[in-house]
Amino acid sequence: MKPFIILSHGLESGPDATKVSALAAIAKPLGFESVRPDYRDLDAPHDVDKIDARIARLKSHAPASGPVILAGSSMGAFSSALASLELNCVGLFLIALPVAIPGYARAFDAARVPTALIHGWDDEICPVDAALAFARTRGDSITLVRDDHRLGAHVDFIAEQFRLFLKQFGPEQFV
Repeated sequence: MKPFIILSHGLESGPDATKVSALAAIAKPLGFESVRPDYRDLDAPHDVDKIDARIARLKSHAPASGPVILAGSSMGAFSSALASLELNCVGLFLIALPVAIPGYARAFDAARVPTALIHGWDDEICPVDAALAFARTRGDSITLVRDDHRLGAHVDFIAEQFRLFLKQFGPEQFV
């Protein structure tokens, strides 16, 4: 049985956002089931107190048993990383990762599982140096591209990196 994938959108988007939709389109033909939770109602007030509810919603989509891969962009990456600590998470794919949210008290961390990060050199919201430091301390793979926070010029590239990332999660690992 392959891991179930939960794809989490960023704060200013929704479940049909360009990046998570591109990731879903890659996962399906590879035989992975995925879901894209809708967090827009929680995100609308831009209240850091809603982050825990966002994480709880993400976790509610995970199967009761069995492995999951968590992937997300920006706030979706932040939520995925924290949720990974509480689920049977076997992989993380984090895009435009913020490693801190002003006003959010919980310390940022993520499960020690295969993790790939993609970040823009010119990210004006989540400084690239923070993502580099996070990846460095864990020995995670990080790919940097010349783009801003939205990574709009690299959606196809991100999807291809996700395809390559998923190849390590063949069904033989999860029998």
